[in-house]
Amino acid sequence: MDYKLIDLNIHGDNRGKLIALESNKDVPFEIKRIYWIYDTLPNEERGHHSHPNMKQLVVAMDGSCEFELDDGYSKVNITLNRPDLGLYIGKNIWRVMKNFSYGCKLMVLASDYYDESEYIRNYDKFLNEVKNA
Repeated sequence: MDYKLIDLNIHGDNRGKLIALESNKDVPFEIKRIYWIYDTLPNEERGHHSHPNMKQLVVAMDGSCEFELDDGYSKVNITLNRPDLGLYIGKNIWRVMKNFSYGCKLMVLASDYYDESEYIRNYDKFLNEVKNA
């Protein structure tokens, strides 16, 4: 499954901490889009889709949430709860975000611009495309 956790380099001193992310250096792709998710209630789920071509890096800027990743053959659950840890999600990975803490803020860096046709929102279609690839 094409995912990995990436420790982000922390720069800091007694004044505080800073993390800088650069395309193709700290982030394993060229960043074309940045967005964030916030105010999701703990009993809500998000995601329920995959991207056939887009890659993403997700960082929990505040709070925590759980990711269920699925490549059509196996599943893994990962909890993001630190702003110095990024979750890289490669192509063709079904993702479900759940168990949000109150105040959770996720920042997402994407390898491509928004394109609705890049979203597969039907799980059976996702499985069919993965198995026939």
